[in-house]
Amino acid sequence: MSGIASKFDKAFESRSVDDLADAPVTALRGLSESDAEHLHAAFGITTVRDLGTNKFFLWAQAIARLAD
Repeated sequence: MSGIASKFDKAFESRSVDDLADAPVTALRGLSESDAEHLHAAFGITTVRDLGTNKFFLWAQAIARLAD
């Protein structure tokens, strides 16, 4: 899990995948409280799970993959 853990702040590195999915987006390295506020205001995103399952991000990811 070191690959996944390295994407999270130290306080979350030893948590289970289920805990990581339900963690606030600020648990991801590089996402600030301000970023979290903008994600919540624009898309209703509060957790890592919300971010990873957001339909707009999934659509954009699919288009980017098809374009490669």
